[in-house]
Amino acid sequence: MEDFHVAKFIETKGHEIGLFAIYDGHLGDSVPAYLQKHLFSNILKEEEFWTDPHRSISKAYESTDEAILSHTPDLGRGGSTAVTAVIINGRKLWIANVGDSRGVLSKRGQAIQMTVDHEPNTERGSIENRGGFVSNMPGDVPRVNGQLAVSRAFGDKSLKTHLRSDPDIQNADIDTDTDLLILASDGLWKVMENQEAVDIAIKFRDPQKAAKQLTAEALIRESKDDISCVVVRFRR
Repeated sequence: MEDFHVAKFIETKGHEIGLFAIYDGHLGDSVPAYLQKHLFSNILKEEEFWTDPHRSISKAYESTDEAILSHTPDLGRGGSTAVTAVIINGRKLWIANVGDSRGVLSKRGQAIQMTVDHEPNTERGSIENRGGFVSNMPGDVPRVNGQLAVSRAFGDKSLKTHLRSDPDIQNADIDTDTDLLILASDGLWKVMENQEAVDIAIKFRDPQKAAKQLTAEALIRESKDDISCVVVRFRR
């Protein structure tokens, strides 16, 4: 199990900030553990966070990846996906991701995918332009240089010349139509459609019970990957 998560609220500069994340590691757990400890603090440390969250999140992702790469002897050769959600004063949601961990928002019961799955086949051009290649060998899924099944990640120093680590970033207003947010690693999404996940989660008033039910359902559907899930409930 190489997944790590964050789920907490903090008070800072007179604002209430919700911080939620899933980090799905590979080749060890040192990179996702580093992200759990540092990524959100790096985002909030950006001077422009309150005026330009988009730019601040992007810069923090970049600087955090640079720090991970500079610590490679300690952190090893592994890497991690990330999906992060920052909720500002319960009114504004900022979601960012690298890799295939996904964020799905429900508004009036309708699933809205807020992230982009960064997969080698969809970003083949970028990988090849950087001198890499995409191959289904070994195994049965496309991999960067035959090794990694995502096209963007933190860490992975040996592949970094062929990988991107810049996030896709989306935002949404949290209004009376907003039900809940699901963040999960690909162990959930490999066996469940976005709308199916929302339909299950929305039945539970307690978001922790909703998250447990989603992971249990993924196991019933014989997901073979690590499964981590966070549910944030906005409406009772």
